[in-house]
Amino acid sequence: MDKSVKETETEQLLKAIVEGIQRKKGLEIVKIDLTKINHTECKYFIICHGNSVTHVDAIAHSVEDTVEELMNESAWHKDGYRNSIWILLDYAEIMVHVFQKESRNFYDLENLWADAHIELIKEEN
Repeated sequence: MDKSVKETETEQLLKAIVEGIQRKKGLEIVKIDLTKINHTECKYFIICHGNSVTHVDAIAHSVEDTVEELMNESAWHKDGYRNSIWILLDYAEIMVHVFQKESRNFYDLENLWADAHIELIKEEN
């Protein structure tokens, strides 16, 4: 497959994921670009948080629904729905982390990957 086509698909998937988060008012959306770091499991992390178990669950389901609707893709793996403290959606090249705020602060993935390019995505009004 042509690399430029693949990059375009990845960018479209990133946009669909962010749209899914924004549809349910996910908070402090961050994109971590891991493409320049060796031996990583994926190319990007998208991280956000919600205010409650219900909010985290709604955000994660919205991401799944939006990606399915816009990209006709499903997560390869998903985990965390049981307690909705930290839900992980694995889209191979992109890992989506939806946290409750306390868990996000505790695990501090942004600081763990501080050598990567980190971009705060503006929240839609």
